[in-house]
Formats: sequence, structure tokens, C-alpha cells
Amino acid sequence: MEAGAGGLAELRTSELLDRVAARTPAPGGGTVAALSCSLAASLLQMSAAFDETPMGAASGVRADALRGRALELAERELGSYQPVLEALALPIADPSREERLAAARSAASTAPLAIASVAAQLAGIAAEVMTSTSEHVIGDALVAAELAEGACRAATRLVEVNLAGVTDDPRLSEAAALVSSAAESRAEALHKAADG
Repeated sequence: MEAGAGGLAELRTSELLDRVAARTPAPGGGTVAALSCSLAASLLQMSAAFDETPMGAASGVRADALRGRALELAERELGSYQPVLEALALPIADPSREERLAAARSAASTAPLAIASVAAQLAGIAAEVMTSTSEHVIGDALVAAELAEGACRAATRLVEVNLAGVTDDPRLSEAAALVSSAAESRAEALHKAADG
């Protein structure tokens, strides 16, 4: 299936894995990080469904919205690195090459940063869900917390790779703050599970 011809969400799992494994630039790390977020969000929706409080319902709604956002970002990531590849293909002597490459790498950092934000929010929801969900789905909520933190770290790494050599871009510190937030939420979820 061609990119956008129905979307990643329409692929069977084996088809999706084959596309990731193929010797092509996309889908790549950013798409996989976003899809990890969508899986974490789905686990949180399920976990929240076992919490019959208003907070549980609210957590489920937020997780659902973030799942949709993560899928949008997964699709967006499919083409976000193409301008970088095009700039790299320019002759070294081309006077516009360096400027185009820097601009393309900067633009390619936007979606991974958004993925990191989604992931950090999901980790926060995981910590919330641990408060009053059923003991039978605590493990699922913990997996969601771990997935969300991992996705946040992975997406942040892509921001760092794309902005390598750039020291004054505020997105670098924003990404670092998101990783810290996700790690704190994951630790909180683990602590609540241990106390429960």
C-alpha cells in the first residue's frame, strides 16, 4: 500500500512491520515512535475504562485524543525527512546546499518534537490512571507508561540528531524537559503500582 493510500492505521500488522523493515527511509524511527504512542494511548484507554470515576472517564477521553494525534504524526513523519535527503543529494559545490540542508533538518525536527510532547502527556495519564483503575489492568497501565517514556526519549533523540551542531534552538531544551517529565510520570506510575 502506498503512503497515504489509506494510512498506516489501515495496514495489517505484518504489512506495517514489512514497511518498517524495508530498505527505504520511511517509515522510520519517528513513525515508529508515534505508533508506540498510539499503542500506549490504547492501553490507557482500556485501563481508564476500568476506572468508573469522572477522572477515569476524563483520562480515557484524553488518551483517545492523543491516540488520534499520534496517528496523525505517524503519517506526517512518512515524508518529513525527504527534504533532508533531497538537500543531501545536491552537489557539494551548490551554494544553496548548506542553507537548504539546515532548513530541511530544522523542519524535520517539528514532528518528532510533537511526538515527544504526546508521549510525555501519555506518561502523565498513565500516572493518573494508576490511582483508581482495577488491579487487573495495572500491568497494562505500567506498560503504557514505559512505552510512552520510551517513545518520548526516541522522538527527542531524533530532534537532537536533526539539530546536531545547532546550540541555540529552543526546541532542544523543550525536548529535554519533555523527557524529564515523561521519566517522572513513569516513575510515579511505578511507585503507585508498588504502593497499591
